[in-house]
Amino acid sequence: MSISPRSKSGALEIPELDLAMTLNSGQAFHWTAMGEGWTGCIGETAVFLRQKGDKLEFRGIGEKDLCHYLALDHDLEAIRASCDHPVVREASLGCRGLRILRQPRWECLATFILSPMKQVAHIRQMSLALRARFGTPLSGTPIPAFPSASALAEATEQELRSCGLGFRAKGLLGTARLVASGEFDPEALSTLSTEEARDALCSLPGIGRKVANCILLFAYGRLEVVPVDVWIGRILGSFRGRRKATPAELERYGERVLGPYAGYVQQWLFHRARTGLLELPAKKSTKSKATARTATPSRRRIPRPVTG
Repeated sequence: MSISPRSKSGALEIPELDLAMTLNSGQAFHWTAMGEGWTGCIGETAVFLRQKGDKLEFRGIGEKDLCHYLALDHDLEAIRASCDHPVVREASLGCRGLRILRQPRWECLATFILSPMKQVAHIRQMSLALRARFGTPLSGTPIPAFPSASALAEATEQELRSCGLGFRAKGLLGTARLVASGEFDPEALSTLSTEEARDALCSLPGIGRKVANCILLFAYGRLEVVPVDVWIGRILGSFRGRRKATPAELERYGERVLGPYAGYVQQWLFHRARTGLLELPAKKSTKSKATARTATPSRRRIPRPVTG
């Protein structure tokens, strides 16, 4: 079965959008470069996007739905001004135009179940394998729609493992069955507080606090949450100047230090770190105070972790 995209197209003038950076920043895992643009889908709508300067050309989707997905209502200038940490200022300027997407909720929930102990490239491989095997082909893009909860609920754990999921297959299958049966409704979380929604997500198979925070940030617009993975844990640890802290302690610290839009700030830091562009002040040396006052501060890059 093939679903044809709505025959909609047009162009928008967007002063601050970096489409490639946004689509490659570890939020969504299926957008694919094609020619001068990007092909993919939003839900079951095939979409083609191409950016030329401040102009965004689009095909297959209405302007309102596209603006919602790209969160073009977010005031990035105000968000940048919300945190005055020097490392954050540098990262925010280096990530001009990177926006937090508003993704379809089931798709975002399911793809982040795939994320523990995996880098972005590996999550993408698993997501595309699931789309190819269980998703619906779309006319207008080679990327199938992400499979519904019902489609995955009918699979076996071994079939999901054959898509490269490993131990994540069990959690995805269990959650898909809860959603497909109606025992859990992802849409209902939008009426809950952030803490209540997080607790509800953490009750699902395969979802811990970090994954729940990713889902809340990228599907529900809870811009205050801080997913603490290896990258963010190292960065926040360097801010605190202490060697040891639990993920929960780092999360609370991040919410306090990174400000009301902490989710956006951590995304800038995450993207700069994983692309090797984030530099942090080096640890204080044991030099005398007189020497330290005249020395030029050194910088250090975040080392690349084995997993994301």
